[in-house]
Amino acid sequence: MRYEGTVFRPPSEAHSLLIQATIGCPHNKCTFCSMYKKTRFKVRPVQEIKEDLLAARNYYGKFIESLFFPDGNTIIMKTEQLIEIFTYAHELFPELKRITVYGSARFVNKKSLEELIKIREAGLSRIHMGMESGDDITLQKIQKGTTSEEIISAGVKLKEAGIETSEYYLVGIGGKARWREHAENSARVLSTISPDFIRIRTFAPERNTPIIEEFRSGNFQYLTPHEALREIRVLIENLNCDNSMVVSDHITNYWDIHGNIPTDRDKMLAEIDKALAIDESSFRTPNLGHRLS
Repeated sequence: MRYEGTVFRPPSEAHSLLIQATIGCPHNKCTFCSMYKKTRFKVRPVQEIKEDLLAARNYYGKFIESLFFPDGNTIIMKTEQLIEIFTYAHELFPELKRITVYGSARFVNKKSLEELIKIREAGLSRIHMGMESGDDITLQKIQKGTTSEEIISAGVKLKEAGIETSEYYLVGIGGKARWREHAENSARVLSTISPDFIRIRTFAPERNTPIIEEFRSGNFQYLTPHEALREIRVLIENLNCDNSMVVSDHITNYWDIHGNIPTDRDKMLAEIDKALAIDESSFRTPNLGHRLS
């Protein structure tokens, strides 16, 4: 298998086979993200991808159950290309139960419902979508390249196509000035979609990202642990999803808050209140000096 640059994958794909289908991210303008800033986006030739799939089968054997195709926004590939590599993967790995990719709303919306259904029939199980926020002002400030309505359109279309959707919510990306609007508007968007998973990530500024200058100038104020937890509380209070699983599966989060919406809402709120009763100085905080140096 051949890999170019740093390969990123969601924590939930820790046990998946990783076969790089694209290099970098076709948007690559988000002010908070450092993942692909030095990488020029390109789609790998299908034949190379298939060669790597075959190499993986020869090395690991045919008993692979989960397969993730990095890098950012692999869903941008032509529909016929995705169908070809997914079909080939199932031929090589007859025990394969899940194929997943990254795909933000902007690039999911480039596919028609009919195309998404064909891709699902070829084997795509789940798309990891970096929503980050459902607040249009916040989305514009972080240069996400999409709007709340476009996020809803993509999420609803994926649900209709039968593809699992894993939406990522970035706690604190609205800063202290817009944390409530960020939480409430995100809850509105997520409630309209009812994604299979709502995955919580807590924003921590990284070096070599545009948002650092806002942080240094005081135009962006980072949330404290209690403020971040209160933001999550507002999000949970306002979610009206139908069987969406909230998951806190990342090291950036201050507390493990997980459960189903709507059945576990009260349990999650009580867990947040438990965390808020702990002295704030007890929480691990990001090493901002290291991150911003």
